[in-house]
Amino acid sequence: MKVRIDADLCQGQGRCFSIAPNIFGFDDLGNGVVLGDGDLADETIESARLAQSNCPEHAIFIEE
Repeated sequence: MKVRIDADLCQGQGRCFSIAPNIFGFDDLGNGVVLGDGDLADETIESARLAQSNCPEHAIFIEE
């Protein structure tokens, strides 16, 4: 599984990196970014889904 953030949708609310700081960070403008290559380990899938469901812009996508 892979996670990605659509940069055009993200408005920098910060919920993703508050919920899952091991998966998400932020860029110089405060918008969310995926750390690393976006591959999700089994132990990080639940955190990624929680961040996805809490994103007000629906900018997080998890690809099976």
